[in-house]
Amino acid sequence: MNTGDTAWILTSAALVLLMTPGLALFYGGMVRMKSVLNMMMMSFGAMALVSVLWVLYGYSLTFGDDVGLGLLGNPLEFLGLDGLMAEDPDAAFPAMAFVAFQMVFAIITVALISGAIADRARFSTWMVFVAIWVTVVYFPVAHWVFAFDGDGTTGGWIANDLLALDFAGGTAVHINAGAAALALVLVLGRRRGFGREPMRPHNLPLVMLGAGLLWFGWFGFNAGSALAANNTAAVAFVNTLCATGAAALGWLVVERVRDGHPTSLGAASGVVAGLVAITPACNAVSPVGGMLIGVIAGVLCALAVGLKYKFGYDDSLDVVGVHLVGGIVGTVLIGVFGTAEAPAGVDGLLYGGGVDQLWRQVVGALAVLVFSFVVTFAIGAVLRATMGFRISEADEDAGIDQSEHAEAGYDFGTFGSGSGVRSALSHRRTTDEEVSA
Repeated sequence: MNTGDTAWILTSAALVLLMTPGLALFYGGMVRMKSVLNMMMMSFGAMALVSVLWVLYGYSLTFGDDVGLGLLGNPLEFLGLDGLMAEDPDAAFPAMAFVAFQMVFAIITVALISGAIADRARFSTWMVFVAIWVTVVYFPVAHWVFAFDGDGTTGGWIANDLLALDFAGGTAVHINAGAAALALVLVLGRRRGFGREPMRPHNLPLVMLGAGLLWFGWFGFNAGSALAANNTAAVAFVNTLCATGAAALGWLVVERVRDGHPTSLGAASGVVAGLVAITPACNAVSPVGGMLIGVIAGVLCALAVGLKYKFGYDDSLDVVGVHLVGGIVGTVLIGVFGTAEAPAGVDGLLYGGGVDQLWRQVVGALAVLVFSFVVTFAIGAVLRATMGFRISEADEDAGIDQSEHAEAGYDFGTFGSGSGVRSALSHRRTTDEEVSA
């Protein structure tokens, strides 16, 4: 056992887990005041449910020996994580460390989808959707992308047959979640007042705090995917940092030219767009290539988020514009900016590799996009017809926090009147005097 590698994997898993509360803050600040708790609960609900399903059968579906055509792992091979607790003296790190690391990837992928349907989805139906979607969409796609052949076992078709590169989840996480988000948006329809009423973020400091936590946790996401404390992790770390900075600058320039003002929301969104885009490519490009991917993603995602108004789909928090578009940009541009000097060792179009890697990247991205969109649309349509997926118009007007959770994010009644404040201060002084006595 390599204790250094084990420590890095476990630390990275904790960093990635922190990304989901960070996402809850990011999304929570972007919605209106009457929706903040529900928005955050959708992320926390995903954390709870996916953790359980991953242990029961998710890991086995994803990393069990392939049952045919590179589409799915054997669901019975590691059922309940059977056989994975014993220490393998020939392994570099414990199997359970890898289980934990991949578990948190599954969690945040599902949580990402929630931002697209903010303000209007029933929480109970959302939780049922999470269970079904992670089982029939995420686990199979993660098998395609992350399960490599080895030790007499066979893995997924994208990783082993197509040979498309996706170091940390541009396809399995971001294109997958972004396509699913678009499908659910079409199933649920637009929020009341979309395009007519202002639906501004209620707490921008919360948004920026969430973006900062995402950026921090993303080093575990990308550098941790090396599964070792080595050169690949270091390259991924540097590429993640510089590409994200370039993307934020690209987004801000677009805002300055188009709107006249760079905004804090734009800075936070640009950060996330850069993180998304560099995720699949962080071990395949140079830092300069990473920055080019970042700035391209920042510009294109800043332009893409406005498409919802042109085409009339209500992607509440721009999951499609950032994660789907950013994921496609980062995945495809490996075939352009990839260099054999990077740890992945593959040259793209600009480094003399021709279009060989480029077409593989395009096929992998399109396969995940189409599969995720079609299956998610079917899941959403069935749930809408059976359980009902959307809250009532009256509940939407009143606020989903009250209708779904009987709570409010901010209880202004506790501030009371001036006399109430004076009474509280008087009580505090009395209490202090009693303590002194």
